[in-house]
Amino acid sequence: MKFKLFIAALGMFASLSLFASSKQANSISVDPPMWWTGMANDTLQLMIKAPGAASYTATAKYPGVKIIDNVHLDSPDYLFIYLTIDKTAKPGNLPIKLTNGNVNVTFDYPLLARDRKPEDYEGFDAGDVLYLVMPDRFADGNPTNNEMSSLKNQAKVDRTKLNSRHGGDIKGIEQHLDYIDSLGVTAIWLNPVLENDMRGGSYHGYSTTDFYKIDPRLGTNEEYVEFIKKASDRGLKVVMDMIFNHCGSGHPWLKNPPSKDWFNFPDYENNYVQTNHRLSTLHDPYASEYDLKQATDGWFVKSMPDLNQRNPHLMKYLIQNSIWWIEYSKINGIRMDTYPYADIRAMARWIDAVLAEYPNFNIVGECWYAHEGSEAFWQRNSKVNPEDPRLPTVMDFRISIDAQKAFDDETNEGHDGLNILYDHLSLDHLFANPQKVLTFVDNHDTDRYLRTEPDSLDTWKQAMTFLLTSRGIPQIYYGTELLMNGTRADGGDGNVRRDMPGGFEGDTTNVFTRAGRSDLQNEAYDFLSNLLNWRRTSARDVVTYGSLKHFVPSNKLYVYQRKLDSREITVILNGTSDNVTADMSRYAEILSPGTVLTNVITGNKVTISPEMTFTPRQILVLQNF
Repeated sequence: MKFKLFIAALGMFASLSLFASSKQANSISVDPPMWWTGMANDTLQLMIKAPGAASYTATAKYPGVKIIDNVHLDSPDYLFIYLTIDKTAKPGNLPIKLTNGNVNVTFDYPLLARDRKPEDYEGFDAGDVLYLVMPDRFADGNPTNNEMSSLKNQAKVDRTKLNSRHGGDIKGIEQHLDYIDSLGVTAIWLNPVLENDMRGGSYHGYSTTDFYKIDPRLGTNEEYVEFIKKASDRGLKVVMDMIFNHCGSGHPWLKNPPSKDWFNFPDYENNYVQTNHRLSTLHDPYASEYDLKQATDGWFVKSMPDLNQRNPHLMKYLIQNSIWWIEYSKINGIRMDTYPYADIRAMARWIDAVLAEYPNFNIVGECWYAHEGSEAFWQRNSKVNPEDPRLPTVMDFRISIDAQKAFDDETNEGHDGLNILYDHLSLDHLFANPQKVLTFVDNHDTDRYLRTEPDSLDTWKQAMTFLLTSRGIPQIYYGTELLMNGTRADGGDGNVRRDMPGGFEGDTTNVFTRAGRSDLQNEAYDFLSNLLNWRRTSARDVVTYGSLKHFVPSNKLYVYQRKLDSREITVILNGTSDNVTADMSRYAEILSPGTVLTNVITGNKVTISPEMTFTPRQILVLQNF
């Protein structure tokens, strides 16, 4: 959102070097476009961008506001104004005067009143289930925004190509809030929605070209705010995807960076350095400086220039940007992309700044590792990292890597099948807080859990059951409830980011309706919706705060219990394609013979007996309340 702030020239307007042309003579670009009084951090940075801006100095007279510094960096076209806003400052228009010799330019900067208490910004937790949506692929609610003349790089909508823009937008997601709500999830995580004015289209959203503006092909800032309000009215939280490690190569910064060290390895035209993607170097006690620097400072890809978070002015800009979006749009959380690739100390300061403003907020970082210890390294109060990284929630990629093998393979006496889940959870002692781990079996960057269309839902149902009843914060990838499938090897990333049928003009089927789904899809939807709606109502406290106890699947059964006070949920999974008869005495500490429990899956009563037989791949979710 680039608000153009109108100015009044005081003095000799003809000699005003702040503007390069008559078209620019009525406006300057200011980030952030407005701010609020009464914030916990009283220091505000304004980034002024216009030709010749660095030759000006800012002054202001406003009760409770004081300009403490004018910073001129390497580019002649940026001025950074630092000011303090104390508790006595009132909302209103703050007049700022820019002076260059005898030339003065003034503009009014909006200071707004906060409209809710900081503690009222509620984050997401283990009581929530996130529904991950790629906006371009969900539904096209406004076909008129598919091509926007305001963008430099036009990428036409072409749904015949898996890796092109398809035309989905925020309005399309809003129009299907009924569907999302009825499914039973409690939060929506959208892949990035900020402007990606990139050659080729950048449909996925991970190449930001304007940190304050929703991509016009997805909607407007106002439409984004309205979507969040309508979701909130239904009790649905919204998580915003952000990227601080890099921006898009179409960002104006690349051609005209404020300072020489705004980007890492800035001499990309003569000496391009790409990251080695070896994130293990960040916790490797023997890592060379060469490898470590290449991992964190190398560019993700050529179209994603690597930002230097060690530059204090850039990091202040990024910190303010995230706080601005929270205050402006009322999001409930942030998912930070490529988290370990950014500077660990700068990111820790960012988290502290956000939580100082919003103490009940939550942030999850994408820490893509194949090992539990590496994931735990990044969590707040880490037991394995001597330098507290401050990150509240980490993503559990280990489960997504193992998911298909864990549920599809036969569970025997070794480390196969459901034993994989047991072994994985046995390492939770590494995590400072296992309940603040985001769990998932797939997402937009991985193969779909279902590689191909299934014939049976037995193992899929077990995967969904485990995801929704074990520890942590579950995330479900859009279309999972409809058995969407595919691999990245067969068509690239676009093959695991296919359109929701019925969300786009010309679709012959509409999976948003029961009639538009196959019998198998309706079976999947009903199963998942039943569990989700149970989870978000009667079971919510138990899955949020309850303890976890599990048993080694030595008899081909995986049995675990969630318990909070007197309320208990016991899950039994038969990890084989055979009938299993089990001596139930080994589970006596959680299941007493003669106890009658309700099976959430079927609604039937189940009596615990000394010996019980379980059908192939049977699932029991038993509750005593």
